[in-house]
Amino acid sequence: MSDVAADAKGSAEERDVEPGTLLVAAPGLLDPNFRRTVVYIIEHRDEGTLGVVLNRPSEVPVSEVLPAWAPHTSRPGSVFVGGPVDARTALCLAAFQPGHDPESIDGVVGVRGPIALVDLDSDPTLLAPRLRGLRVFAGYAGWNSGQLDGEIGRGDWILVPALPDDVLATTNGDLWGRVLRRQGMPLALLSTFPADVAAN
Repeated sequence: MSDVAADAKGSAEERDVEPGTLLVAAPGLLDPNFRRTVVYIIEHRDEGTLGVVLNRPSEVPVSEVLPAWAPHTSRPGSVFVGGPVDARTALCLAAFQPGHDPESIDGVVGVRGPIALVDLDSDPTLLAPRLRGLRVFAGYAGWNSGQLDGEIGRGDWILVPALPDDVLATTNGDLWGRVLRRQGMPLALLSTFPADVAAN
């Protein structure tokens, strides 16, 4: 393990996994489900952890599967691959405008700050005026009790704070690299790690 990776591992272990934080895949994590991904944590309990991958758009437009929600979906307007678990399950994360408390709105479950899970059976026209944007995910990432702690301890993941805009990030640009760069040194150095080491 390089000094930078060791420092990153230490930084991750100093933070707690909690809703509204990000798991950033370490450069050495080669599992194709999670390579160079950024995962937003939605729920963390003793029984396990649930999150969604923020930077894996699919080719499927939201208009094909949830037409009522399509006009309110942030660009690029496609369903994102939330993770390898239960791809038939759709989850929706939304960012609410300032002054709107997700905890007080029907059909919404607050995650952290302005970010909330939205019940896709609710009426989008009632929620839309309160939203800055939303994203629909197919599937999710899940860990059993203790599993994620083991992966973080092994150095597979770097745990960092999330910004509300991370949930709505477009596919233009590299979210993985951008999140690492804003952490400052030494984590910012990991953002320069080539996607294909053989091509370096």
